[in-house]
Amino acid sequence: MQPLFFSLISVALALAACSPKTQAPEPERSVKLITVGQSDLNVQGEYAAEVRARVESRLGFRVGGKILVRQAEAGQRVQAGQVLAEVDVQDYVLAAQAAQAQVMGASSQRDLAAAEYKRYESLLAQNFISAAELERRSATLKAAQALLDQAQAQAQAQTNQAGYAKLMATTSGVITGIEAEPGQVVSAGQTVVRLAHDGRRDAVFAVPEHVVGRLKIGQKMSASVGNTAQTVQGQVREIGASADPVTRTFLVKLGLEKAEALPLGITLNVHAPQLAGSRSDVIKVPTSALRQEGTQTAVWVFDTKTSTVSSQIVQVATADGNEVVIASGLNAGQKIVSAGVHVLSPGQKVTVYNPDASPPTANPAASK
Repeated sequence: MQPLFFSLISVALALAACSPKTQAPEPERSVKLITVGQSDLNVQGEYAAEVRARVESRLGFRVGGKILVRQAEAGQRVQAGQVLAEVDVQDYVLAAQAAQAQVMGASSQRDLAAAEYKRYESLLAQNFISAAELERRSATLKAAQALLDQAQAQAQAQTNQAGYAKLMATTSGVITGIEAEPGQVVSAGQTVVRLAHDGRRDAVFAVPEHVVGRLKIGQKMSASVGNTAQTVQGQVREIGASADPVTRTFLVKLGLEKAEALPLGITLNVHAPQLAGSRSDVIKVPTSALRQEGTQTAVWVFDTKTSTVSSQIVQVATADGNEVVIASGLNAGQKIVSAGVHVLSPGQKVTVYNPDASPPTANPAASK
């Protein structure tokens, strides 16, 4: 009896292993949709700009040393010639004293050679020596004079080095940054403070790739000061030659007219006039709606009749902030998926995400 029982169990297990497995249907995914429509492409540009000084210098000592004191502070207004910081001058003073001692020694040698030359000159007048001997004394005097000149030049250079131990403002302006502190050892030329010069001001702002090619040097623009009614005029004086590696935008400097009184760092709203190449009938979609299909760019188009999605190849013309301009592949009125594009497949049935819909509540009677 037992062998027959085990045989039946073995046959049942074998039949269960051979039976085909039923695949669970793919669940419907909820997606966000947007309706494709025509919009403007920078018909009237407005950019947030920062007011900066036309000239900003990075000041450092012309000699190296340990900073003993720093009088300058960030935001402080300074005048031309004002001392901003000082380094230890002791070594430079000693070097200047040594150079002065060399000057005294070279001066004594020159005076001795001059006295000998005068004495030999009188001996030649009495025919006691030859002219060749006087020429040798003349050469000795010239060499001594050259050594004195060299020593004096070196002494002056060492004196200048001692004077360079004080960092002074080259012009009047405002200290915009501090990059070294007392006690720090700095090298010659290392930046200690940043000084924004008084005078002309620039409005500095960034523009995307499709705009930079339409700006020209000398182009006139206006800017408003914050939310006030005050406006200033300016001309584009500098356009960045390369894009920022992170934001992919280009820096533009607008030279402001009669804006010397504007505080540094305030925000201006720069109003760009209608630029060449601006359009008001382009199709733009968010970058989140794009996906790569091989080497091509595609989007998911939603079919309202079947509630399914299909892939559509598109051509991208340019970028406009967080959106892209579609050159071909889409028409106004089509619905496309704007989020979750990487988890869909062609022909997949989806549901439209409704953020206002309330989640279903559980039935208390069914849980009992």
